[in-house]
Amino acid sequence: MLVEEGGVTVEVPGESGGGEGADDGVFFNPTQELNRDVTVATLAAYREREPRATTYLDAMAASGIRGVRAAANGWDATLADLDPDAVELARANLARNGLDGEVVERNVNSLLYDDDRFFDIVDVDPFGTPIPFADAAFANARNLVCITATDTAPLCGAHFESGVRKYGAVPRNTEYHAEMGLRVLLSALARTAARYDVGVTPVLSHVSDHYVRTYLDLSHRATDANSAIDELGYVYHCQQCLHREHEDGLIADPRDECPHCGGDQVLSAGPLWLGPAHDEAFVASVREQVTDEMGTAKRARKLLDTVEGELHEPTHFDQHRLYRQWSEPAIGMDEFLDELTDAGLAASRTHFGGTTFKTDGTLADVEAAVR
Repeated sequence: MLVEEGGVTVEVPGESGGGEGADDGVFFNPTQELNRDVTVATLAAYREREPRATTYLDAMAASGIRGVRAAANGWDATLADLDPDAVELARANLARNGLDGEVVERNVNSLLYDDDRFFDIVDVDPFGTPIPFADAAFANARNLVCITATDTAPLCGAHFESGVRKYGAVPRNTEYHAEMGLRVLLSALARTAARYDVGVTPVLSHVSDHYVRTYLDLSHRATDANSAIDELGYVYHCQQCLHREHEDGLIADPRDECPHCGGDQVLSAGPLWLGPAHDEAFVASVREQVTDEMGTAKRARKLLDTVEGELHEPTHFDQHRLYRQWSEPAIGMDEFLDELTDAGLAASRTHFGGTTFKTDGTLADVEAAVR
């Protein structure tokens, strides 16, 4: 069937009737339109930031819709896939839109390690974990690596052993599990990049639906790789009262008891990325590149508005979860945030949920402000 998205028309396989990865054919996921819309806007914003960046690799092209949209927006696009049917379809979709672009039937790791091939931007959007492709991406991309991970259960600690194996970190399934997954992923990617003396700076990250998406600006200097590693550390989370604190460094210092309630159910998580997961100015420029022809324009702008305003604290609270803990009825979020700021705390909403917030205060500070 034909699909119109973001100003291009592409042929895609018929609906599979299942979730992502439901069949073995060429895959097209209509629910990832937000991901693709934000990608196109990010590419446009990044071109303003780094005008020398011209080449873009869609590493898992499938129907080719992401690479076709990049080509339609002026990028020298290469679309790669191992499936010959996908390669044929992607090539036809470029032609259907009168676009130039290269389509190759090749494993992306092999393509990236080819001494004759370099790409300014590498976009890795696999089904499941991106880790098998991360080394090749960071070793060979010049400017920007875009990463999607759809294995959110291992990332957030719901599938604990799988998360440890794949990401080399201890994830914990807390009420801020979505952000836990993002920071586990960023930690693994920063450590992977550092092996190649590459430093990463997340300029935009979000968790939407059932995937994590991040865009990492690269610096090919060992000192910047060291700086990225310095952003790693541990979170200590009390399961009894929901107090949490964080500590920089690669060596954990587990807490015997919670400093807030004295309980002994304190979990350690890490190493996590504790630094900023976005750059406010860049996120604002991405929002300006969202166009009305994008099918998710309203949702994308709302998402980017919220991400831009988020504090950089490494964990968020769920206001309703706190009030249940206190056995009290929750007040409105606007009133709640006003009470925090009136008490001298910084506070912001987050994109992780409608009742989630960040603050630079401790749990004790929050309680003192609103109870």
